[in-house]
Amino acid sequence: MLEPTDAILRMSRISKSFPGVAALEDVDFTLRRGEIHALMGENGAGKSTLIKVLTGVEHPEHGTIELDGRVVQVRSPQHSQALGISTVYQEINLCTNISVAENILLGNEPQRFGTIDWRRLNALAARALKRLDIDIDVARPLGNYSLAIQQMVAIVRALEIASAKILILDEPTSSLDANETSLLFDVMRKLRATGIAIVFVTHFLDQVYQVSDRITVLRNGRLVGTYETGALPRVELIAKMLGRSLADLETVSKARAQHELPAAEAPTLKAAGLGHKGTLEPIDLELRPGEVIGLAGLLGSGRSELARLLFGVDTPDAGTLTVDGRPVTRFSPNESLRHGVALCPEDRKVEGIVKDLTIRENIILALQARQGWARYLPEARQYEIAEAYVKLLGIVTPSVDQLVGNLSGGNQQKVILARWLATSPRILILDEPTRGIDVGAKAEIQKLVLDLAEEGKSIVFISSELEEVLRISQRVIVMRDQRKAAEYGKDVTAQTIIHTMAGHQ
Repeated sequence: MLEPTDAILRMSRISKSFPGVAALEDVDFTLRRGEIHALMGENGAGKSTLIKVLTGVEHPEHGTIELDGRVVQVRSPQHSQALGISTVYQEINLCTNISVAENILLGNEPQRFGTIDWRRLNALAARALKRLDIDIDVARPLGNYSLAIQQMVAIVRALEIASAKILILDEPTSSLDANETSLLFDVMRKLRATGIAIVFVTHFLDQVYQVSDRITVLRNGRLVGTYETGALPRVELIAKMLGRSLADLETVSKARAQHELPAAEAPTLKAAGLGHKGTLEPIDLELRPGEVIGLAGLLGSGRSELARLLFGVDTPDAGTLTVDGRPVTRFSPNESLRHGVALCPEDRKVEGIVKDLTIRENIILALQARQGWARYLPEARQYEIAEAYVKLLGIVTPSVDQLVGNLSGGNQQKVILARWLATSPRILILDEPTRGIDVGAKAEIQKLVLDLAEEGKSIVFISSELEEVLRISQRVIVMRDQRKAAEYGKDVTAQTIIHTMAGHQ
């Protein structure tokens, strides 16, 4: 096996900004030949931007890239491939209706007498797969095979077409089961043994420690550090990703809601064995009136997937869900609204605000959808509702007719909260409601959550910031690797949660 000591890639002091956001600030990244290098970090850490810079999708404002000791400027994804850098994304970008062989050699088919030499095409593709000990019928359509095999075909195509020296695998296991993941890891190890350098982007800690040689951690667009995998305990890795020292995590102050929950109060929401193949293992959950349940866990742990099932964005294929004792039989956001369930989504820019609509129009969207567009809300009533919530939540704006895209991040988040509060929900699911907003706005939203609980609303609160989860939750459910790892009462410590997230219960 090759010794992974010499650097094939050095990225030095890479900086990249977007309007209002410094995505990368002076980031260094070194990749050795014949290593599997895990790139870790939460949402907004800068992982995707670093990969885009390396593959020519984005161009850095500062910094240098050295490939094989030579400074290069990666002009485009095509240029990146020509340099021997290839990426296999989470969503496989292949044609499932044509054969495996055609996918591997698409655009580079061997010719004979001006037409495709099908026998040679199949032979070349089979030989390429055989090098990774994959023995399948390459003449069959790609869609006939599992996602794991499709991943292998994408990897082989990258190696054959781009002659890749560096292979970037972006969340390759997100849709694979345990056996398929094991097969992928076998292929990754074979590639490592031939000297190919692999950048492995994932949120699964177990997999990082199973297959990677080194780990680079990014946080808020900055480099936290690069570490030998065997020398970095899981608990320390999580602490570095969250930006808290272990000592800090042990002394987090908690100021929970003071009200006590009635012990005999019937649950407003109850999930029993609720799950979805490939995204969430079956989970049990009960939520009572006036209760805030915190969901803690790293990105990819199953927090948002659970929120989507509870709100009906996705339909479970296992278990049951009841609201106020009545079984939910139809899963959809509209049906959830009728049951009094609301979801404030994780990504306010993609799933939340409609930036080209006004504050008023954004606030009344969910209420109007619940009523149906045949029962149009009178404009006077729209203004009444919007102005009431602007005042209640302290949204800074000269008018409810202001475009929501012109507001700050914190005020945009308050507009989304206003939208769902306007539906008068009994159950409110908040997925990262304070991400990317300033400290003052965070405190206001946290206080609002506690006030809503005091009014008797049931709240599921999801946050990557442990301080928030501990501050406002009566119970904390810790998610890990798409399953419920543990459930704790209000006296749980941050240190206990960190150890559970790391798999050290």
